[in-house]
Amino acid sequence: MRLMIQLLFLMTLFTFPTTFFASPRPQSAPNIVITAAPSAEKVQRGRTVQATVVMDIPSGFHVNSNRPLEKFLIATQLRIDPAKGIRVGPVSYPRPVLRNFKFSKNHVSVYEGRATMRFKVTVPANFSSGPTELKVHLRYQSCNDGVCFPPQTRDVSLWLKVE
Repeated sequence: MRLMIQLLFLMTLFTFPTTFFASPRPQSAPNIVITAAPSAEKVQRGRTVQATVVMDIPSGFHVNSNRPLEKFLIATQLRIDPAKGIRVGPVSYPRPVLRNFKFSKNHVSVYEGRATMRFKVTVPANFSSGPTELKVHLRYQSCNDGVCFPPQTRDVSLWLKVE
């Protein structure tokens, strides 16, 4: 009986470290830097300017495109809340790349590296001069080769200097 207990103890002692260290470490979503800017430092009243929102996606990660090919994937969506009177045109999304990943049998439509979204902003002729803020909301789902992280919505400010 004592031999059985010792044998059980040794087996537990030798298998515990392998199971403990073999478990995968939890992964966290990448730090995606998002910036928003107009193409010109100053915007004349009555004029249109192009604006951009840029996602810098770290190497080894990707973000689903605005038109994912699988229904279960969350699309990248850019929404702009303009100041009263300012008009915002439709968003032009970058061309995605098609990749194969472990979690899908089919190609996945993604953005990698730097993804730039563009849209036009029109300031009315009677708009008051000074700094004006547009709220930008970017919803996306980031993944690596094996794991997709929960969707996020990030808010940034786009400032226009209206003259």
